[in-house]
Amino acid sequence: MIGVIDYGAGNLNSVLKALAWLNLPARLVSSPEDAATVEKLIIPGVGSFGAALSELRKRNLYQTVDLWIKENRPLLGICLGFQLLFQRSEESPEEHGFSIFQGICQKIKASKVPHMGWNKVKFVQPDPLFTGLPLEEYFYFVHSYAVFQTNGSVLGLTDYGNQFVSVIKSGRIYGVQFHPEKSGQAGLQLLQNWGTKC
Repeated sequence: MIGVIDYGAGNLNSVLKALAWLNLPARLVSSPEDAATVEKLIIPGVGSFGAALSELRKRNLYQTVDLWIKENRPLLGICLGFQLLFQRSEESPEEHGFSIFQGICQKIKASKVPHMGWNKVKFVQPDPLFTGLPLEEYFYFVHSYAVFQTNGSVLGLTDYGNQFVSVIKSGRIYGVQFHPEKSGQAGLQLLQNWGTKC
């Protein structure tokens, strides 16, 4: 069973629909008790870095996710959920993320922000997450902040103004800056791979 963390993010339903389409059993996780009933977690993401962390604390889910990460249990962070896995964000400088990856989310410096729409992800290391996908594939992005440097295990890179990290991994903890649930067949393939192989 896959648990989708419910902290009021806007893409909860689209993530659940994608998992249902793939016949991957999933449920919302709204409390620590809910988390005890699932084997994998997804942190979806639409919203701001600080507000998301505040909401996780309010729902007593921050500690749950933090312990899950420390125990190296299967987790996928999507978009804002990806950013929460890092140390900090310029969006909310006073807040600290889960810090599984070293790095800071910085405001994108490009002619048009947010970075919205389809863009290419270059897979720079082989991983079961990419089974059945080419070495470069298009996914759907919506974000104003990105991670440009990290010492984590970078699996994917994308260009928009500058090159930023779009896929990262540590043990069984994965993060993707794009929205696989909005990325057509390639996104569904990636979710299927994560749900069955990672």
